[in-house]
Parts: sequence; structure tokens; C-alpha cells
Amino acid sequence: MTMSDRAYKRIATEEAFCPPEMFDIYRRIIANNEIDDPGFVSQWRYFLESDSERSVFVREALCDLGDKRIADMDAAGIDMAIIALTSAGIQPMPGEEAVEFAAYSNDRLAAAIKQHPTRFAGLTAVAPQDPTKAALEIERGHGMGLKGVIIHSHTQNKHMDDPSYYPIFEACQALDTPLYIHPNTPVKGMAEPLMERGLDGSIFGFAVETSAHVLKLIISGVFDEFPNLRVVVGHCGEAIPFWLYRLDHMHNAMVKANRYEGVKPLKKKISDYVRENLWITTSGMAWAPAIEFCQRVLGMDRVLYAMDYPYQYVPAEVGYTEAVNISPEEMKMLFQTNAERVFGLT
Repeated sequence: MTMSDRAYKRIATEEAFCPPEMFDIYRRIIANNEIDDPGFVSQWRYFLESDSERSVFVREALCDLGDKRIADMDAAGIDMAIIALTSAGIQPMPGEEAVEFAAYSNDRLAAAIKQHPTRFAGLTAVAPQDPTKAALEIERGHGMGLKGVIIHSHTQNKHMDDPSYYPIFEACQALDTPLYIHPNTPVKGMAEPLMERGLDGSIFGFAVETSAHVLKLIISGVFDEFPNLRVVVGHCGEAIPFWLYRLDHMHNAMVKANRYEGVKPLKKKISDYVRENLWITTSGMAWAPAIEFCQRVLGMDRVLYAMDYPYQYVPAEVGYTEAVNISPEEMKMLFQTNAERVFGLT
């Protein structure tokens, strides 16, 4: 089916790229044991060193912001891709190097978008290692026409529920630009037991890490401080929508018991923040029952299509997503208009 045969565009909202220079930085970080992050080392040692068909494809596709990427989009019937720096981004790098490379990668992405403005949009990469400079880069990226911000969960085993990261949230809220919290391999203490059975990556560990991070943001009161902050989470919400009832019940019980120093009363229920401050994408979850559940629980306007290119490039999965049992108008929301609204594409 071509776009002319459809009543909607297919906009893919979680698509990755990587400047080739970042591969060299990752090789150096791994070789020199620069960070204590076993999940990162495991993931990127594989993608950088393996000659498997998948790893070769991922390496080549990540570095392409031109003809190959567009050809793959065409083969899958994707009309536009919202592209962001791949996980773990600049977050494993030393602080100043991370700040500089974020700017470099944003410039490179903005140039590609300028060449292909009807096919590409993009998100600003920042270095949470320096929240003040990250906020300035958010402003610069916004000025270049980038449509949101990408952060890959933890930064060297640190989550953003600490107030020291508030400049990032302040900048996103002030500019009304969405923050995409993308998965990273789990923090050290979480990653090691999962690695024994290969569960540290996208099969499971990514969702555990990212959902925990998002819930920490909610429970710490970030959305009480920044009520208009908009956050996007992939992979059908990293399973958070499926836990809303129990999250509300148990959080209420913990607050009443005053069991944890870091768990204080919030202005709303956890499920309220999820429904009001979060949007989710279908990246890697081309399974109609899961998508339909999320639409039912969160609302039709809260779920956006994504492919997760190039890590899960299966052109047939577009058809699996279109098997959801919704109206033509709701299908257009899923594939097009929700993305246009959230990321300001129109």
C-alpha cells in the first residue's frame, strides 16, 4: 500500500542514528575501562565487534542519514522518521566530551533534516552530566528546528529524579518540547543478574530500567514541580500501563505507612501523571492486543506509532500494527496526527 492509497501518513517516532565517530569513542571507553557500566560494555562490545548479520546491519544503518535509510523507509512504507541519537548516546562519555559531542551530533542531524525535510525530523541529544549546559543545548536544538529531546535513561548509573537535573525539565517545559526517555541497559546493580540469562538488553532489561526511571521521576514529585512537562516513552510505555492499578494501590499504601523516606504524598495518583504527562510509542511492540490495551487505558491520543529502526527493522511489522481493531480515524491518530501534535510537526 502506498501513501496515496492510505488516508494517513506513517510517521515512525523512535528511529536511531549514530555518527561513526561515536563508535570510536565507545571503543576507547570500553578498552580503557572508563566507566563501571557492565550493561553498556556488553551491549556495545557486541555491536562493535560482532560480524553477525544483525550487528553489521545495525552499524551500517545507524550511520546513514541519506539514501540507505530512505530506501529502508520506503521498503517498509514509512513516510517520515523522527530520528534521535542511539542509546546510550553521549551519556557514557566524560562530561565535557559529552557536551561537545552532543552539539556535534545535533548539528549533523539538523543538516540531514535540512536535506530531507519531508522525510526526517529529529530530537536534540544532551549531556545530563552537566544539566545547565544540557538546558542550553535544548534551547539551541529547539532553535535549529529539532522537535524534542532524547535522554537514554540513566547516565553512568544515575537517574534524573534528583533536583540537580531540574534545569533539563525546566528547559523542556519552558519550550513546550517533549522529552523522550529512551531505554538504556540497566544500572549496574540491576544489569549483572539479568546478564546471566541474556535479559539485560532489549528483550527485557531495557523495559525494567526505563520503567523504573520513569516511576522514580513520578514518585519523586518531578511532575508536581513541572506539571506541563511532556514525556514520551517507547515500547508500549515500558509496561507501565499494565501496572497502573497496582501502582496506585501500593503507592497509596506506602504513603500512608510512611515507610520510605523518599516516598511522600503527591498531588495526584501515579495513573493520573501517566495519563496526563506521558505519551507512549509502539516501538518494538507490533502486537495488536498490547497496542489496543494501551489505547484503551491511556486514550487514543496518547499512543504513537514507532518502528525502532534499525534495531528491529521488520517491514512486515507495519502490517501487524495496522491489524489493531480501531476506526480509520483512530488509525490516522496512531500513525500520523498524534505524532504531529506531540512533536509539533505541523
